[in-house]
Amino acid sequence: MRQLSMRSSNRSRRPADVKFLIDNQLPQALAKHLSEQGHDCQHVLEVNLANAPDAGICLYAVSQERILISKDEDFVYLVGRPGSTVQLIWVRTGNCRTKTLLAAFDRSWLAIESCFAAGDRLVEIR
Repeated sequence: MRQLSMRSSNRSRRPADVKFLIDNQLPQALAKHLSEQGHDCQHVLEVNLANAPDAGICLYAVSQERILISKDEDFVYLVGRPGSTVQLIWVRTGNCRTKTLLAAFDRSWLAIESCFAAGDRLVEIR
């Protein structure tokens, strides 16, 4: 089992209503799965951001108060920029079947919520 680990990050307040934006490298099935669990989720394909640059995706996520979920390491650097308010779940599980990915989120969910409730802006799933 891969373990969730919290990376060193700046702290920020957790939005009252947690919402998520799923990046391109992750399947739409993840957005559907999290939505079925009662979470407000969008996939970049649903909001016409499939070809947007990373900075544009971050701007959208921040403007909509959404936590970004991505495999893309570039977002880690954007989270770390001075003044950044981007929140990110960085998926580091490697390539895997959708079923395995969804199970990893289910297993890690309480820890993910706990990290964001504590004000972390970058949470890593390994």
